[in-house]
Amino acid sequence: MSAIVSVRNLRKAYAGGFEALKNVSLDIEEGEVLALLGPNGAGKTTLISTICGITVPTAGKITVGGHDTQTEFRAARALVGLVPQEIHLEPFETVMSTVSFSRGLFGKPRDDTFIEEILDRLSLGDKKDSKVMTLSGGMKRRVLIAKALSHEPRVLFLDEPTAGVDVELRKDMWEVVAGLKASGVTIILTTHYIEEAEAIADRVGVINKGEILLVQDKVDLMAQMGKKQLRIELSEPAPAIPDALSRYNLARAENGLTLTYTYDATGERTGITTLLNDLQKAGLQMKDIQTQQSSLEDIFVGLVKETA
Repeated sequence: MSAIVSVRNLRKAYAGGFEALKNVSLDIEEGEVLALLGPNGAGKTTLISTICGITVPTAGKITVGGHDTQTEFRAARALVGLVPQEIHLEPFETVMSTVSFSRGLFGKPRDDTFIEEILDRLSLGDKKDSKVMTLSGGMKRRVLIAKALSHEPRVLFLDEPTAGVDVELRKDMWEVVAGLKASGVTIILTTHYIEEAEAIADRVGVINKGEILLVQDKVDLMAQMGKKQLRIELSEPAPAIPDALSRYNLARAENGLTLTYTYDATGERTGITTLLNDLQKAGLQMKDIQTQQSSLEDIFVGLVKETA
C-alpha cells in the first residue's frame, strides 16, 4: 500500500510556548483503518485538525493524496472528510438537506441519488425526511458521518466517534467503519476505548504529550510487546513463595491460592515446564492453570507511563 497522508516533522506551538505537537512524522496508508490512542491532551485532535487544514502548523509538511495542505489547500481538503467530536447540526433541517448542503460546500453538483445511497449505507434511509432534532444521539453521529462523506472523500477522520454512545450503538458504529473500509475509504479515528482499536483497526498509533510513541500493525504490536501470564490455582493456600521458586518472580494472591507467572510468549523458552516441575518439588499441589494474553490496554498504559 502507498501513503495517502504523509506528515513530516510537524510541530504546533502556541503563543504561550505550549507545544501541542512535537516533530510528528506519520504515514497513513491508503485503505487502512488507523486508530490513534492517547490520553486527554495528548495531541490527537490537534493532529487531526492540522491535517484537515483547520489548524495552521508552526513547522513541518503535510500532504494528502500528494497535495500540500498549505500550498494546495483546496485540492488536499477536497480529499478529506472530518467527523468532529462535538455534534453541531441544524436541528430544524431534514437529514437529506443537511447532508446535501455539505456536498454543495465543496462545489459538488447536486446528486440526490448519491446522497440517498450514503444514507442507506448508514441506516439513515428511512430518516432522510426527518428533522435532525427528532433523531437519537447515535443517529446524529451517523448524520455527521454522512455529511463528511457527502463530497466523496478518500480519507475520513473520525474524532472520538463513539464518545458518549452506549455499547450497542458503539458496536453498530464499528460495523459502519468496516463497511466504509470495504468501500475503499481510508479511516483514521481517535478513541479512548481500547477495545475499539482492538476490534476495528489495522494499525495502532500511540500519541502522548504531542509525540508519536509508535505506529505499528496491531497484531505485530501485541505479539512483540504483549506478555502472557500463567495463573496457577493451588489446592491449598501457600503461606509464602518457597525460596526454590524465587527465580520465577511469581506474584502471590493475598489468599495464597493463586500464583501468577509472567513470561514472554515470543521467547524461545517460556520456562513453564521447569516452573511446573519445581512447583511439584516444592510440595505445592496445582488445582488448575490458565494462560492470559496481555491486552492492547496493558501495552498502551505501559507506553504512556514510560513518558509520564
